Amino acid sequence: MKYRRFGKTELNLSVFSLGLMRCCYDELQLLNTVKKALDLGINHFETARGYGKSEQYLGLALKKLNIPREQIFITTKLTPVSDSKIMEKWLHESLNNLGIDYIDCLAIHGINTEQHLHLLTQENSCLTVLQKAQKEEKIKHIGFSTHGDLDLILNTISTGFFDFVNLHYYYFFQRNYPVIELAKKKDLGVFIISPADKGGRLYNPSAQLQEICQPLSPLLLNYRFLLLDRTITTLSVGASNPDELILPLSVADEDGELTPLELEKFNQIEDTLKNTLKFDRCSQCYQCLPCPENINIPEILRLRNLGVGLAMKDYASYRYQMLENAGHWFWGQKGDKCTDCGECLPKCPENLNIPELLRDSHNRFNGGTRRRLWE
Repeated sequence: MKYRRFGKTELNLSVFSLGLMRCCYDELQLLNTVKKALDLGINHFETARGYGKSEQYLGLALKKLNIPREQIFITTKLTPVSDSKIMEKWLHESLNNLGIDYIDCLAIHGINTEQHLHLLTQENSCLTVLQKAQKEEKIKHIGFSTHGDLDLILNTISTGFFDFVNLHYYYFFQRNYPVIELAKKKDLGVFIISPADKGGRLYNPSAQLQEICQPLSPLLLNYRFLLLDRTITTLSVGASNPDELILPLSVADEDGELTPLELEKFNQIEDTLKNTLKFDRCSQCYQCLPCPENINIPEILRLRNLGVGLAMKDYASYRYQMLENAGHWFWGQKGDKCTDCGECLPKCPENLNIPELLRDSHNRFNGGTRRRLWE
C-alpha cells in the first residue's frame, strides 16, 4: 500500500480508503471488512451520519480491534442545515457514535446547490459550529463532498473555507478535472468517491467493455487512470465484505506511468466509442445548458455515449432512473420531458439532434424508480 499527503491537512493517507456505505447495516460484516482493510494497509475510513449505523459499527469495530487512535484517520459527513443547533447536536452524536474524542476530517455532506453554499456564509451558520469545534480540537480538518455542477464546486473551493474535497471524477466522467487543478493550486486534499460504482459499475462491466480491455480489468484501468494523478490522494473502495477489497488493492502500489498495454486499451475504448456512435457522440461541452425544461442534457447524453457506445446499458439505466428521484443529489428531468423547443440546437458544436437523442435515451434506459443507496 502506498500513502500520499492529503493536501494542507498534512495527513498521510493510504491511496485506497474504505467507504462504509455498503456495509452499514451488519455489524459483523463491517467489523470483518474493517479488519481486512487494516491488514491490507488502509488507514482511512469514511462514513456519514446518513449511512445507516455505520458510525456506531465503526466505533465498535475500532474498540474491538483495539486500534491505536493515532494509527487511523476517520472521515464522517454531516449534511448542510440552516439551524446551527442541529449541526451542533449532530456533531456531538457522531463523536459519541464513533467513540472518539476528535474527528480527523469532517465533510459537509453534499454542497450540491447554490443554496447549500449560501447557508455556509450566513452568520452563526452550520459551518460556524464546525469551525468552533475545530478550535476546540473536536475536528482536525473541514472539507466537503459534492454532487454539484463544476462552477459550484470551483466557487466552493474558492471560499477558502475548506481543506479537502470529496469528488466525483473518473475515466468515464472527466468534467470535474478543473477541480483537480484548482485543488492543486489551493493545496486541498482530493478524495475520489465511488470510482467503481458511479464511475461505471466497473465491478460488473459490460461484456463489450470487458472484451476491449482484455487481458486487463476495466475496474483496475480506472484506478490506474486516477492514481496516475498525484494531486489525487485517495480513492474510495465501497466494499460490502472483505473479499471485495482484494481486486482493487491489487494496484495499491501501482501509481507509475501507464504501460503501453494500458494506453492501448484506453485508445481502443475511445476508438470503439467513435466508431459505434459516429455522429451521435456528445463531446460533453455543456453548451446546451440551461434547458427550459430543466433536463440534464449533458448527463443523459453521457449515459447514452456509454450505454450505446460500450454496451454499458446496466450502468446507464441505473443512473438514468435516478433522475427525478434523487433531488439535488442528481438533478434534472428525464429525456421524455423535452418539448422540442429547439433552444439547445444552435448551441451544439456537433450539430446533434438533441431532442431525438433525449427521447432515444429515455426509451433505452427508463425503468423503475431508483434512489440513492443510503436513502
